[in-house]
Amino acid sequence: MKSFAVLFLVVICGMGGLGQNLKPKKRSNGEVINFRTKTKDACTMSMSGDEEMKLRIECKSQGMTYWCEFTGKPSVCRAFRNNPKIYWNQIAVELRKLPHACESTQVLKITMCQKAPSAALMKQIAAGMEPEDAADQVKSAQKTSTSGRGAGKSSIKKILKPPILPLIKTTQRSQGSENETEAMKLAREHCWESLHGFCSYIIGIFRG
Repeated sequence: MKSFAVLFLVVICGMGGLGQNLKPKKRSNGEVINFRTKTKDACTMSMSGDEEMKLRIECKSQGMTYWCEFTGKPSVCRAFRNNPKIYWNQIAVELRKLPHACESTQVLKITMCQKAPSAALMKQIAAGMEPEDAADQVKSAQKTSTSGRGAGKSSIKKILKPPILPLIKTTQRSQGSENETEAMKLAREHCWESLHGFCSYIIGIFRG
C-alpha cells in the first residue's frame, strides 16, 4: 500500500512538472525590435496580444514610410513557448535579408517553428505607404490657410474704413457750408446790416 502511495505521488509530481513546461514564458509583449533591411530601410517591429498575437512593422525609406501587420498563434509552437524572444529575433533576421520589409512577406516563416501547425504562422493582414511628413504638411497647410484668411479680413477693414469716414465727414461739411451760405443770403435780404450775423444764426437753426 505504501509503495502504491509513493508511486501515485511520483506520477502527480511528474504531471505537474509537465504542465509547467507547457506554460509559455514571458511573451515579450509590447517589446520593440529595431532593424534595417537589405536596402537600409530603418524599421521597427512591435508585438502585442496573448494567444493570438499581432505583429506590426513600420519602416522609413527615402522620405516615405511604409507599414504592415501580421497575426497568428505562435503559442501553438512549443519552441515559441519555450523562448518567444528568440522567435521574434529570428523573424527580424529574416526581414533584414529583404530589400522591403513588407513586400513578398505574406507569411513569415522561420526554421524554429517549421513543423508547427499552420495556425502558428504569422500572416499579413494589412499594409500601407505614405509620405513621411504627411501629417506635418497637412497641419502647416491648415495654419497657412487660417493666417491667410485673417490677413485678408484685416486688409478689407483697412481698405474700407478710411474712405467711408472721410466721405461722411466731407458730406456733412459740404451740407453745413451750403446751409450757412443760404442762411447768410436770407439774412442779408431780410435783416438790417448790423443784425446779419444774428439773423443768419437764427435762420440756420430753423433750416438745419
